[in-house]
Amino acid sequence: MIPQAFDYESPATVGEAIALLQRYGSDAKILSGGHSLIPMMKLRLATPERIIDISGIKGLDYIREEDGFLKIGALAKESALEESALIARKYPLLLDAAKMIADPSVRNRATVGGNLAHGDAANDHPAVMLAYRAEIIATGPRGQRTIPIDEFFLGFFMTALEPDEILTEIRIPIPPAGSGGAYKKMERKVGDYATAATAVQLTVDGNGVCRHIGIGLTNVSAAPMRAQRSEDALRDQRLSDELIKQAAVMAGQDCDPNPDLRGSIEYKRSVVKTLTERAIKTAIERAMNA
Repeated sequence: MIPQAFDYESPATVGEAIALLQRYGSDAKILSGGHSLIPMMKLRLATPERIIDISGIKGLDYIREEDGFLKIGALAKESALEESALIARKYPLLLDAAKMIADPSVRNRATVGGNLAHGDAANDHPAVMLAYRAEIIATGPRGQRTIPIDEFFLGFFMTALEPDEILTEIRIPIPPAGSGGAYKKMERKVGDYATAATAVQLTVDGNGVCRHIGIGLTNVSAAPMRAQRSEDALRDQRLSDELIKQAAVMAGQDCDPNPDLRGSIEYKRSVVKTLTERAIKTAIERAMNA
């Protein structure tokens, strides 16, 4: 199928893009890389009358540490994460996820900001940012505001962005010493959405006690979800195989997948349990070797 007819705008600045959003309202959609929006348009699941393509805006493709955060511009490409020495050295969870997103041709165009702003629980970055306890910077006519990641995803393809706002930056707190992360994903074939995936970011002290933990789950709920009970079971505890297994079981119990061609509800819960246990163990190993 092909999309319905639409008008196209290509603003040169964030201010111009916001002005267009104000002018056209709900009839307009923001496009950055396009790999989330365009497939929905082809299936007529999204039918915007006007596309506002922000991919030509300069200065939104940075990846840098500053003021205690890893700051990622909304237009940073997935391939830039994959190739970044900083990401490879200090953010293994983010690198894991970037490498597993679709295929190289997609990663060369797809943006981190677009992956999040789309609000799709099947995308990979929502779970990753939940695990990192990231912040989203939204820019609109009233300036910038900071949205904690736990307040960003509101429901099925719904985010906290206002109709006249654009996601312009993602901020990840710089992990302290003794931190590690991992992303474990099961997919039917390269480029497919995950059957399920688990993102884990943790910090372990010298006694093997978990001082910080974040666990996000991919494509097993209507909205991107945090495995809260699993986190609570591990936080401030000395990590053991038994405790990790218990946390993994909780993640499988608490997710809410739909049955589809990728598997039944029971199968997907089992996959979440297995992936969560593996991700926690890999994150611990990386933390110990950081």
